[in-house]
Parts: sequence; structure tokens; C-alpha cells
Amino acid sequence: MKGNFAAIVLVVFGIVALAVNLGYLSFDLVVLLRTCWPAALIALGVALYFTPGDTPGK
Repeated sequence: MKGNFAAIVLVVFGIVALAVNLGYLSFDLVVLLRTCWPAALIALGVALYFTPGDTPGK
């Protein structure tokens, strides 16, 4: 899950960046990051929670 989450984040970030460069979206990324940074922490926490950990005894 950890690798899949990172891949999904990179793909979504790339799609958004491409859409902004092509003019399909227009917004200020800095303002968005300043206001929505807690959502990134929540997403990271959820991804870490669902990441399979080391199981003792195996």
C-alpha cells in the first residue's frame, strides 16, 4: 500500500500540474497548500495506518 499510495500521489500531482500548464485549471498552488496542508497530513496518516507492518514471529 505504501508504494501504491506514493505512486497515486505522484500521478495525481502530475495530472494537476499538467492541467494547470495547459490552461485547463487555474488556481494558485501556494494558496492551496497554505490552506489545505492538514489534509496532506491526514492522507499520510491513513496511508501509514493501512500499510502492512512487520509481524513478529515470522
